[in-house]
Amino acid sequence: MGALSFQYPLWTLPICLAIGVGYAALLYFRDQTFREQSKTLNWWLGIARALAVTIICLLLLGPLLKSLITEIKKPIIVLATDESESVANSTDTAALHKGMDALSAALDADFEVHRYAFGERLNDNPTWKFRDKVSNLSDVLSSAADLFDKQNLGAIIMATDGIYNEGSNPIYAAAKLTAPIFTVALGDTMPRRDLILKRVLHNNIAYLGDKFTLQADLVATNCAGAITNMTISKVEGANARVVQTLPVSIGSNDYFFTKEFILEATVPGVQRYRITLTTVSGEVSTVNNSKEIFIDVLDARQKVLLLANSPHPDLSALQQSISENKNYAVTVAYASDATVNVGNYDFVVLHGLPSPTNQADGMMSTLNTRRIPRLFIVSTQTDLRKINAVQSAVVINGGGNQSNDVTANVAPNFNLFTLDGSKLATDLPNFNPATAPFGDIKEGGGAQTLLYQRIGKIDTKYPLLTFQEQNGLRVGVLCMEGIWRWRLFDFMQHENHDQIDQLIQKMVQYLSVKEDKRKFRVTQEKNIYKENEAISFGAELYNDAYQLVNDPDASIAITSSEGKEYRYTFNKVGRSYALDAGILPTGNYSYKASTTYNGTAQTFSGQFSVQPIQLELYETTANHNILRQLSTQTGGTMVTAAQIGTLAELIKKQERIKPVMYTTNKTEPIINLKWVFGLLLLLLGMEWFARRYFGAY
Repeated sequence: MGALSFQYPLWTLPICLAIGVGYAALLYFRDQTFREQSKTLNWWLGIARALAVTIICLLLLGPLLKSLITEIKKPIIVLATDESESVANSTDTAALHKGMDALSAALDADFEVHRYAFGERLNDNPTWKFRDKVSNLSDVLSSAADLFDKQNLGAIIMATDGIYNEGSNPIYAAAKLTAPIFTVALGDTMPRRDLILKRVLHNNIAYLGDKFTLQADLVATNCAGAITNMTISKVEGANARVVQTLPVSIGSNDYFFTKEFILEATVPGVQRYRITLTTVSGEVSTVNNSKEIFIDVLDARQKVLLLANSPHPDLSALQQSISENKNYAVTVAYASDATVNVGNYDFVVLHGLPSPTNQADGMMSTLNTRRIPRLFIVSTQTDLRKINAVQSAVVINGGGNQSNDVTANVAPNFNLFTLDGSKLATDLPNFNPATAPFGDIKEGGGAQTLLYQRIGKIDTKYPLLTFQEQNGLRVGVLCMEGIWRWRLFDFMQHENHDQIDQLIQKMVQYLSVKEDKRKFRVTQEKNIYKENEAISFGAELYNDAYQLVNDPDASIAITSSEGKEYRYTFNKVGRSYALDAGILPTGNYSYKASTTYNGTAQTFSGQFSVQPIQLELYETTANHNILRQLSTQTGGTMVTAAQIGTLAELIKKQERIKPVMYTTNKTEPIINLKWVFGLLLLLLGMEWFARRYFGAY
């Protein structure tokens, strides 16, 4: 159906006709070219020319063709099948596949059928493999509502066992839909004899040397009177070492038991633990009797070396104070021990060094080469001239082996770190005196002093504890020995060592903080992945000016605990690198990334783990109540797997599921119609052919 309209007044139409007739008359009136032919030839040629010119003039007026387009849309039927593992455990999947195919064919003539599979999420490619690790029923309904919003969604058919272990309650998601939901109830609702390790609660991260807890929940169905052992094992490669075992007596057919275990993080890296329940006779499934967890044990501890010229009670006091913070691993050694390698430590305290008997030149060279932060403790054994040469935080112009008994006064303007809640400012002047070198002591350039000497009752400007940072290297100088006295006095006054411990720990923390100067770094969002998550990496490469570059290619080799290797090349993204390594099998992995820049090889190593998803194994009883509620609430019907064939008729009988007629007004310029140009070409072509045929040009 169409109607013709013009953008100009209708009185312009006769003008177009007059132009066409006038043009034809001028061309053929009294024309003697075809005088030997029939008299009607000029008339026919004139008519063809008049029509062509008239049509051209009409097209110049921009005529429009308005039409009404009517389209009938069939109702849309969403046919969704649950392909999670729980369905495969209790359903004849081959019969289900056949039934759903037959239902789709029965609906196809009257409806627009869209087939989907779902588990973790809705997808339009059913595979019928039933391998999905989770069930998310609410995602099916919310995705359908979004996909077919403002369309003629007739009904949703869901074939599922009603078990969901991810997402919200599907009843809430159904509230967004106006279409009825028909459900095909799969699985068995009868509770069977089964032990289930329902869940294990734990932190993903623990610190080396700390204790951590995990909570295991046991559910037993129809197992009254049985006894099982709950065992925690640490998995190390192909072996599992039992850590703890607890016998559990099941007291009823509907039994729940929870137990909290305390374990110790003794080895750094991602640790794998397996919690298992011994089976009882007649269990319907044993795969849900165990669960594996992964805990990333971080070795955040820095290695601290207390290196002394000779034994001294300060060493024990320092070791106890620093070790209170489990982020530090403290070692005590003596400069005379040739096996000590200061390069293996993150922070070094030099007590009484350098001394007249041990200049420690080799150790100082190593500290400087590797830019290891350090703290000098000046004792009566220290060579004062030598210590002035190996650091510039303080300058000590001493008087030989003489010393002063001093207490401390806290500098009011010190700002490198704070002593939170500490009373040191008021308490330190009253502590037992310590031993400081006699002489004139001055701060070096760029140094900041926390403690000044108080000699007797006189506050001096002689530095007692001073810090200096040069080119990113931090150095501290404590111009006294006798920390052990302060620690004992602190306990005598407060029955704890909190004041002195805080001072020492803050001092060590400030000095030992190191900036990451590695030029090639690899990052991951996390160290523990689920088995259905893709493994991704980011990487950065810096030049000598620490500017991001990615000119060279970068690669990574990922190795499983069984020795299988996966090799990849990073993609260049902006000025950095990125890699999506895809999904890997469950287990522990280590990786080594490498690149070469300006002829220098750069590497970065790390590790991660992929843990299995076992949600589908821990719920074996189908939940048909929620399916019945979904159907009743939305006006649909729940049927069993054997009744799938009846759904086609049930849907066809629904009065609310009807085709919808859509009408659209379409306006199109006549000049866009190809047949108009065809007509012009025909008229002008016929005229030209006749003129040529009868001897004219």
